[in-house]
Amino acid sequence: MTNSNDLNSLNAKQKQAALLTDGPLLIVAGAGAGKTKTLTHRIAHIIEKGVASSKILAITFTNKAAKEMRDRVEVLIKENNTVCGEDSYFNKPFVSTFHALGAHILREKGKLIGIPRHFTIFDQTETTALIKEALKAKNFDPKQYEPRKIHHIISKQKNNLISLDDFLASAGDNFFHKIIVAVWQKYEELLAERKALDFDDLILKSVLLLRKEKDAREHYLNKWEYIHIDEYQDTNKAQYELSRLLVGKNQNICVVGDVDQNIYGWRGADIRNLLSFEKDYPKTTSVFLEQNYRSTQTILTAANQVIKKNDLRVEKNLFTKNKEGELITVFDAFDAGDEARFIARETQNLIKEGKNPSDIAILYRANFQSRALEEAFLTFDVPYQVLGVKFFERKEIKDILSYLKASLNPDSLYDIKRIINTPTRGVGKVTLARMFAGVENELSLKMRAKVANFREILAEIKKQSEAQKTSALIKFILKHSGIEKMLMGGGEEELERLENCRELVTLATKYDIYPPQEGLEKLLSDAALATDQDSLEKPEDSVKLMTAHAAKGLEFSYVFITGLEQDLFPHRKPDGSRKNKEETEEERRLFYVALTRAKEKLYLSFAYARIIFGSKQINTPSEFLSDIDPSILEWVRDKAIDLNNPPEKVMYLDM
Repeated sequence: MTNSNDLNSLNAKQKQAALLTDGPLLIVAGAGAGKTKTLTHRIAHIIEKGVASSKILAITFTNKAAKEMRDRVEVLIKENNTVCGEDSYFNKPFVSTFHALGAHILREKGKLIGIPRHFTIFDQTETTALIKEALKAKNFDPKQYEPRKIHHIISKQKNNLISLDDFLASAGDNFFHKIIVAVWQKYEELLAERKALDFDDLILKSVLLLRKEKDAREHYLNKWEYIHIDEYQDTNKAQYELSRLLVGKNQNICVVGDVDQNIYGWRGADIRNLLSFEKDYPKTTSVFLEQNYRSTQTILTAANQVIKKNDLRVEKNLFTKNKEGELITVFDAFDAGDEARFIARETQNLIKEGKNPSDIAILYRANFQSRALEEAFLTFDVPYQVLGVKFFERKEIKDILSYLKASLNPDSLYDIKRIINTPTRGVGKVTLARMFAGVENELSLKMRAKVANFREILAEIKKQSEAQKTSALIKFILKHSGIEKMLMGGGEEELERLENCRELVTLATKYDIYPPQEGLEKLLSDAALATDQDSLEKPEDSVKLMTAHAAKGLEFSYVFITGLEQDLFPHRKPDGSRKNKEETEEERRLFYVALTRAKEKLYLSFAYARIIFGSKQINTPSEFLSDIDPSILEWVRDKAIDLNNPPEKVMYLDM
């Protein structure tokens, strides 16, 4: 059982939050304040009080965060001999991302609103392709009406719980809105034909299900009596409503959030959800976690100075008992190349001093900035990894998963089209068209035999899926689809792809604890919902390059924040216009998040000249730099730069 020694490892505020188990609880947790430790101990304490583990739900935003929380909870459960059950996943707390939760609910109860259990989840690439198909079906040119932009508009409506009918009613005589309606209608028809849902549907349809079907809602209210939601400031309207529908009459809901880390307004995150929590749940107890365990005091001083300029926030002040720490190094470069070379040289020096490359991160505001950095790292022979190269995005992995999805969902035309010639079977576009039209009888006998053989492979995979563990099923697909034989007969690149396929088998073993069909459903959901951070699950011994947005929730000993130029960070709108006050405050929060990723040492840099979209731009330093007390900054400058008003403390480098 959980004992007092476990809770005594928490500070006073963390312990208060862990002990407040009944009724609504708001935990305002600053960066690095130990929120995951607090949540996991709170969950363990609830179990200690006699609540069944399976009665507890915890929702996060990333697979990485969910895995960390799940692992920590399981360790506490095993250490304290609670009644969870040795290897029974049935009796463990349900720890999940919002989208994985939606997929789980819809697979269990979706049939009540016409959603089959084995629906396919379309990823971003598949969704964009389907929008393009819808545009063409409605005689619109995808080059004139960009599919990604159309999807962004539809996604925004879904995240705001606005249905197609609602949007149609508000469209009026707006020509562009009429185009959206037409494409949206066709898009939904195409999704239905393929028995597929997009990411946004996982939340939207779950909300519609729980609103419409009282028995389904009662099922989950009885199933989960204690709700925990991490990063509550990042919830959009649909996620907010899903959370509300899962809260029972006792209002045992605990949310953790930090207004200062709300950085996803552009994708619908509504900061008001956190700010109005006490109004939504009047009996709320609020606990503030302000002691930081991650960073030096110097780093926190800079972060506090930056964020206090924002008006829309809950007042708090991070502090630490850690050491004062080194000054923050600021490098002003002549151009992006100089900036990149400085960073590469500095990381090279850190590695020579014995620092682990994986403890070093380079953050930037826009993805295009990585090119110059990668060139410099190659020149200086510094090992690096660009965050965002997803394992599940590799062609060979998507091929295997498409075999699996097509076997479970024969109406998934996207998957059938993808794999019918992998390996090559000589099936052309005409044959595919006739297959999809249901007129295979018009094919030649030879071609009908090829199609029949393909369908037999899918039928056998379906049969095996009902009996085989997940990893064994992936092995079966790899062999019987012909992919293994195809790759073994190739060169070095093909052998590398085969190794990736075998890595998928290894990864699939973690789903072997579930009954066969449930295991593969979880694998498919996790694959479809994978994020950039999932590429860090098996960390490479290399410096990490990523956007400041992607760094949310991560921490590194040494952090470089690059491109601190006005209109780059803070960023201008795509059309070149300035952002409004609310958007500007979000940019400041993003910089705050970037600062607080660092544990030991911060480096800030900017370039006076940078080529963007083929044109050289002359820049001024970011306004964020002037928010930081000069006494904690140490400036390093290229000798070639001649400034009229140089800072008092300058270290000149020979570049």
